Order: sequence, then structure tokens, then C-alpha cells
Amino acid sequence: MKMLNNTLIQKYNVPGPRYTSYPTVPYWDEKNFSTEKWIDTLQKSFKESNSKEGISLYLHLPFCESLCTFCACNKRITKQHNVELVYIETLLKEWQLYLNVLSEKPIIRELHLGGGTPSFFSPKNLIYLLENIFSKAEIHPNKEFSFEGHPNNTTREHLQALYNLGFKRVSFGVQDYDIRVQKAIHRIQPFENVKKVTEIAREIGYESISHDLVFGLPFQDLNKVIHTIKKTEFLQPDRIAFYSYAHVPWIKGVGQRGFKEEDLPSGEIKRELYEKGKELLEKMGYFEIGMDHFSLKSDSLYQSMLNKKIHRNFMGYTSSSTQVMIGLGVSSISDNWYAFAQNVKTIEEYYQKVNDHKLPVFRGHILNAEDLFIRRHILNLMCLLETRWENEIIFTNYPEIIERLKEFEADGLIELNENSLIIKEEGRSFIRNICMAFDLRMMKNAPQTKLFSMTV
Repeated sequence: MKMLNNTLIQKYNVPGPRYTSYPTVPYWDEKNFSTEKWIDTLQKSFKESNSKEGISLYLHLPFCESLCTFCACNKRITKQHNVELVYIETLLKEWQLYLNVLSEKPIIRELHLGGGTPSFFSPKNLIYLLENIFSKAEIHPNKEFSFEGHPNNTTREHLQALYNLGFKRVSFGVQDYDIRVQKAIHRIQPFENVKKVTEIAREIGYESISHDLVFGLPFQDLNKVIHTIKKTEFLQPDRIAFYSYAHVPWIKGVGQRGFKEEDLPSGEIKRELYEKGKELLEKMGYFEIGMDHFSLKSDSLYQSMLNKKIHRNFMGYTSSSTQVMIGLGVSSISDNWYAFAQNVKTIEEYYQKVNDHKLPVFRGHILNAEDLFIRRHILNLMCLLETRWENEIIFTNYPEIIERLKEFEADGLIELNENSLIIKEEGRSFIRNICMAFDLRMMKNAPQTKLFSMTV
């Protein structure tokens, strides 16, 4: 295992975005946004792209039976399953509101069920939801449908029902197999449960099974991470998301209170956990894809990386790219390339707006020419680890970007040429920091309070 450069870790371990979008949500210009502008840009983008590539759909299913204290997602904790149908009916009404403003039948290329806990919903209700979604659309021949499953409550019936509807990808949240870590994050999940659902999914015919592992959790150390990855090796998932725990206890409703600050590993130890985990994964035959993601050669994500077709959006890394992504459900974020829009964050307000026949959007951002320019370069870096600007006068127009990049070049993290930037192997651990060099909105308005998790 190579020695870590603690000086660079200390230098670059600062709060920073994960860049699922640019501009990042805290820097959206909400004053110049309106639902009408969102609809106008959506209609424009949909006309440009639907017949060529289709659209993506993200369905946010927010309910969970218990609170995981590491989770920063929008969720509602309940054991009452009578909430399912009311939520589904409202989500279908929102879908109809979008259909009303689109010029033709949408072609669904990509669909993802996220949460919350999608497997909180019964197979019967998921079938009802999806059949109604599909009845108003066409399905792309190269569709990619996926869902997030909780190993403790995802059943064979869930997996079979969704497979029958075209789902070929599933991701299971594992986090860590150590019982002390699991107790601290309130996610008790035996290895046997993960093994069972993984084997059932494989038996049914799922083409891509992913496990989510997290480093930087409370009480984690090197031995615990090695233990978790060795257990993962036994199951050989097609993809592994091995990402840093985002400690953001200041965000309302996150619930990150199951441990104390001193229970968390330091930045240097976190980076050591990641480097050791990466070393083990690569020995197991996994290839690093973009940021914090790994896949086997046989997986479509690896193939899309080779073909430079990999894409990143609010659903994470994908092997297909669409210009339009519509998010349905409470707190969902939609993206039409020219604009972002986010739904209201409480279920009660979501129900009220949709039942009043209004899109439940409460904020968003219309991208200007500079935003689009920066967005493309950050997306290239996050997906391809390089970007080029042959036809743009980046040195003349944005000297502040070049000056910031020269610091990474001096630290041996990037290769900076007249018309391109390539992230070196040594720089992969600092990809978020490198992207921040392009973030003109953050440069002009540095945050005065905590907004983002630490980059290391």
C-alpha cells in the first residue's frame, strides 16, 4: 500500500460539493427562477432530445420504518403502510401534470426508484405505480431501470415483480458489516441478509447488482473496512459504490445524532480507509469509475467508461445519458440541462400542491451561458477525469480558474495543457477539490456557514 501524502490531505480536506449538479443547490439563483421558466426550458429541452435519447425518471419513495443516523436523504419514518397508496396516487397525479406540458409521449430511457426505502412499498403497490407510469409513455429499447433495495426487507416478490417490469439493476445499501458501526448508525444488517437478496437477484436474472459501502463512519478503522470488503468479495457484486460518509448534522431533519464527533475517524484516517479499500477492490478485479465507484469489466458502467459515454446526474453515475431527467415525488430534483427544479420537501405540502393541480416545485435555477460552460467541464472531470477546451478562450476569459488549477499542477495532481486538463492517478482522491477550481459561483460568494461535507 503506497504512503499517503498527509500534507496534501490536510491542505485539501475542506468543505466541498459532490457536484451532482452545477451550479450546486446552495448557489441556485432562486430569485430569477419561476415554475413558468422551468416549464419553458423543459419543453425546449424535451423537443430537442426525446425522440433521440428519451428521458430519465427518478421516483422518490420517502418512507422508512426506522431512521439510519448516517443518512442525509429526505425521508419519513413510519411503520404504517397505509401511507403507500395515498403517496402513489399523488405521484401519478404529478406525472400527469408533466404529461400535460410535454408535446408528445415521453420515451423512458432510464428510471430509478430511490428513497427513503423503495422496498418499504409492497410489490403489489410498486406494480400498480409503474404500470400506470408506463401506460402514458413509450419505453426505450435500451432502457435502464434500477432501484434501491434494503437488504432487510427486499423480498423475492419485490425482486421478481420489478424484474418482470424491466428492472435489471438493483443496489443494496450495506455500509459496513461491523456490529459496533451498525449500532452507531442505527442500521443493524446481518451479512446473511445481504447474501440472501444478492443471490436471489442473481438467480432471477438481474444483470447488475451493486453494493453501497461507506468509509468514515463512526468507530470505523482499517480492520473494519478490510473485514467489510472481504465479506463483499465473497458475493462479487457487479458494482460497488465506496464513498465517504457525508457528515452534515447541521441540516435539519438529517438525524445524525447517534454518535459524537470524536467517534468519527480523522481526515488522514479516512483517506487511509479509502486507499486501502481501493487497493483491495482493484486486487479483486474492480476498476475505479469516476469518483468513489467501482465495477467489474463485465458491467455496463465499465463499458460506458471505456466508450466515454458515462454520465452523472442526481441519480449518480449512469451508463446512459439523457438531456431531460424528471424527478417525481417529495423533494425530487429535475434537470433539463438548461434548468433545475426541486419539489417541496414535506409530504403534506407536496400533497397540497399536486391536489391543487400545480407542479410541486418550490425552487430552481435557470442556467446562463457561463453556468453551461462550467457545468460541461465539471461533468467531464467527474465522469472522464479530463476535459478539453479547444474552441474556448479559457485562459483569457477565466484566468482565475487557470490560476487555481496551477496549484493542483504544482502539487502533481493534474496535467495542465494549453487546451486540456487531465487528472492524474495521484489526483483522483482530490477530484472534488479540482472541480471546485471551476466553481465560479462559489469563488464569487464563498460560504460563510457550513454547507458541504468535507472533501476527504
